Amino acid sequence: MATRILLSNATVSSPFLGQKLSTERGTSKKSSLNFRSPRCAVDTPFGGNVSRFPRISVWDPYKRLGISRDASEEEVWSSRNFLLDQYAGQERSYESIEAAFERILMASFRNRKKTKINLKSQLKKKVEESPPWVQNLLNFVELPPGVIIMRRLFLFGFMACWSVLNSAEAGPAFQVAISLAACIYFLNDKMKSLGRAAITGFLALVVGWICGSMVVPLIPTFLLQPTWTLELLTSLVVYVFLFLACTFLK
Repeated sequence: MATRILLSNATVSSPFLGQKLSTERGTSKKSSLNFRSPRCAVDTPFGGNVSRFPRISVWDPYKRLGISRDASEEEVWSSRNFLLDQYAGQERSYESIEAAFERILMASFRNRKKTKINLKSQLKKKVEESPPWVQNLLNFVELPPGVIIMRRLFLFGFMACWSVLNSAEAGPAFQVAISLAACIYFLNDKMKSLGRAAITGFLALVVGWICGSMVVPLIPTFLLQPTWTLELLTSLVVYVFLFLACTFLK
């Protein structure tokens, strides 16, 4: 036979294999296999074809995303989305990219906040360094909330539109009277004095009428409609002064 079996030292030879395997009685020899398994599931790329993010340990968030420090917000978002799409199968790469992106956003937010604070401080400094008459004038002015500004702007804008639409039938005297009454009402709500509010409202009316009488004649006639009289155009200027008086005066 082509195969011999020995009991003391079992030797198996085969012409088909062309090799010998020797074993001792009662012992077994483990064959060595060259096999390397991944240490962690995170290190295994999703789908088997995604490489590890090479800048995962870079401290600088801008360098980690591959952008410059003066990159725009659009460039930051574009780089972040591109990297997330490229390394979407790796959790550690995803967390590293997101962490760098969040650090850049927080730094941008702090810079914007600091800029606003600096603008306010610079404006306050300019006011303090201005001449005394400017400071005295600013003591009579305040900036109300945006909602109040929009409401009063809508009211006087409505009066102006009403006067223009009614210009062919009658003058704007009725609309001006309503606007003056509204101005006095708003001023009285802030000043807590009806007499002072009435005087301020009439002064705003007089100043607006004088300024309108001086400015309106300078407007070229080809820009005006035939029904727009001097009285109507002057009343439009009056609405502006009444709005400014009841909105920004203390």
